Amino acid sequence: MYIKKILLTIVIIGLVVAAFFANFVYKAMLKPNTAFNNDTAYIFIPTKATYEDVRNQLIPLLNDIDSFDDLAEQKKYTTHVKAGKFAIKKDMTNNDIINSIRSKNIPIKVSFNNQETLEKLAGRIATQIEADSISLLKAMKDQTFLDKNNFKEATALGMYLPNSYELFWNTSGEAFRNRMLKEYNRFWNDSRKNKAKAIDMSPDEVIALASIVYEESKQTSEQPRIAGVYINRLKRGIPLQADPTLKFAAYKLPQYKNTIIKRVLNIHKEIESPYNTYKNAGLPPGLIAMPDISAIDAVLNHEEHNYIYFAADAKRLGYHKFAKTLSQHNINARAYHRYLSSQGINK
Repeated sequence: MYIKKILLTIVIIGLVVAAFFANFVYKAMLKPNTAFNNDTAYIFIPTKATYEDVRNQLIPLLNDIDSFDDLAEQKKYTTHVKAGKFAIKKDMTNNDIINSIRSKNIPIKVSFNNQETLEKLAGRIATQIEADSISLLKAMKDQTFLDKNNFKEATALGMYLPNSYELFWNTSGEAFRNRMLKEYNRFWNDSRKNKAKAIDMSPDEVIALASIVYEESKQTSEQPRIAGVYINRLKRGIPLQADPTLKFAAYKLPQYKNTIIKRVLNIHKEIESPYNTYKNAGLPPGLIAMPDISAIDAVLNHEEHNYIYFAADAKRLGYHKFAKTLSQHNINARAYHRYLSSQGINK
């Protein structure tokens, strides 16, 4: 009888343990444990985050944080936190959540348009990935990197082609820069390199001219014609006389800080700067802003014509009138100047 009691006690204890274990398994691994109503919630886990950092993000998203803690410790997630953007779907179990935040880093779309400087580009990217603008700018301006890849301070911005790219949120400044170099090298394929060579330009020079073309016109339909004008000038040794380069040079001077030049005047043409294409023949030292890919391709596939001049069209704002002779150009230019004066735009 005594032995039977012992065996019965063992059986009962075993059943209790089994029930406890089954309850633990159910609560920790099989029971849905989300506390939000949306289909999906996202958490962003920084580089070098601790489990406590992750836990603080999860507390408002879960019904039972303690059961999550238990399973996280069992699965050794507490000491193997991964950085990135992760999704938690409604009605996920603790096991599902741990599997998601351990190995399913979600790529994000990082995009940027025509930034004027590396500083502004770094600021734009810092709003989209973990890296801050300081670390991004440091990576972008790293002299060893620039020297190794044949960039200068004046041409470094040209490595970044405005577009959308798929990256991980926890991308570092150096990783972002290296990815952009990869995209730049992919863009400059043999076809584009051969076209640049045909007009006796390096990729840096093409981008420098493209930046002027883009600042002159956002109309992709006429960018190849504008590019053709500038290439005709380069071939004939005529200064580019590009107004956007004067604005670029002016904005570097203290007296033009925080101003907007709406009308280029003769005083601007006297600015001493290698970017003054009225005073200096040929291309400026580098790009004056980040051009669209359309403007780069407009230079590489410029329109063949005999135009040497162009002026903004007062009747079709955003477009231009082209001329083969100075006399015709003066007529076009005076018409646009009259329009500016009629609008009270004098500087």
